Amino acid sequence: MAPADPGTDDTLDLTLPPEFLALFAPPDAPYGRSAPGSRPGRADPDHCLVGDIARWAPADTPAGPFRLVPVDAERDLALVTGWMNDPAVAQFWELAGEPAVTGRHLDAQLDGDGRSIPCLGLLHGTPMSYWEIYRADLDPLARHYPARPQDTGVHLLIGGAADRGRGLGSTLIRAVADLILEHRPGCCRVVAEPDLRNTCSVAAFLAAGFRLSAEADVPGKRAALMIRDRSLRHLL
Repeated sequence: MAPADPGTDDTLDLTLPPEFLALFAPPDAPYGRSAPGSRPGRADPDHCLVGDIARWAPADTPAGPFRLVPVDAERDLALVTGWMNDPAVAQFWELAGEPAVTGRHLDAQLDGDGRSIPCLGLLHGTPMSYWEIYRADLDPLARHYPARPQDTGVHLLIGGAADRGRGLGSTLIRAVADLILEHRPGCCRVVAEPDLRNTCSVAAFLAAGFRLSAEADVPGKRAALMIRDRSLRHLL
């Protein structure tokens, strides 16, 4: 085909979808956050890339009714900041400090395009954990493993020390993975990448039906790539 005449007025405006542009986000983009420059406004169901989590029904777990509620920055900042300053949490999340530190972390997601949604986990109606549900296939993590379309990732922390070390984490991880697979029919895998040093977290994912797929060097840590396959959901 002959090259186009540079003087012609006929042009083709091509708009690439955010899913494609995300694959070329800067390599130092924070994990689980929106890529810089893609901030159409506060995340809402009309452009949320993981679904309308606010409408997800509670899960009936052995520990009681559990549900995810999207974070409201003004309402929840003090609570999440307190959790981030717990030494056991700060060791791996590295967000200890003033409320502004946590606020920037939340705003990077809330002001993004909906590819990562920060949530509170409510057990019996009481906030007791923090979760990030994100599109792993649109995240910088996708550069470190063979991502598939619609892969959905999970970050979490259990807020209170009394709720740790008694198997509650694995119960809730399984519940959240099931919620994702129930409400995101296009998602075939739920993934996570805990720090390999966080042996309690790795063990919780294994007990929740995830498998250790690989180890990966990601910014700031060596991670255990954990995967829960839809096809094995009722077997593990």
